[in-house]
Amino acid sequence: MHEHWMSIYEYAEMTHMDVEAVKALIVRGKLTTFVEEGVVLIDPSQSMGEIVPATLGELSASQADITMGASFVEKTIGTIINLHEKVLFAKEETIESIKNENLFLKEALSSLQELYDEDRKTIDTLTTQLKLSQQEVEFMRRKYKLMWGKTVEEHAAQ
Repeated sequence: MHEHWMSIYEYAEMTHMDVEAVKALIVRGKLTTFVEEGVVLIDPSQSMGEIVPATLGELSASQADITMGASFVEKTIGTIINLHEKVLFAKEETIESIKNENLFLKEALSSLQELYDEDRKTIDTLTTQLKLSQQEVEFMRRKYKLMWGKTVEEHAAQ
C-alpha cells in the first residue's frame, strides 16, 4: 500500500540530513508524513517541493535582493582575504618565535655541554689524585711495617 513511503532514518540517509533536522521539518509541516504501527513514514516524492525551492525566483524575491547578495559576497570575500592575511601574519610571527626559541635552546644545550665537559675533566683530575693518594697510603703502610714490624716482633717476644 505505501511502497514509496520511507522511514525517518531512510529519508535522512537519502537526503544526507540529520535525523533531528528531518524531525524538525516534520514539526514545521514541510514533509508529508503518515504513521503506521507507531512508525513515522515520509513521502519523499511530495515532500521535496516543500524543502527545495523550484526556481531562483523563489530564492530571491526581487532584483534588489540579488544586488544586495552580490555586495554581501564581495564583503564576505574581502573579510575572508583579511582573515587570511592575519593568519599568514600570525603564522610568520609563530615561525619567528619558534626560531628564536630554538636558537635559545641550542645555546643552552651548548652551554650545558661545556659544563659537562668541565665536570668530566674535574672528575678525571679527582680520580687521578685519589689513585695517587691510595698509592701513597699503601707505600706508607709498607714503610711503617718495615720500620716498626721488627721492633714489634722483638717487643712481643720479650
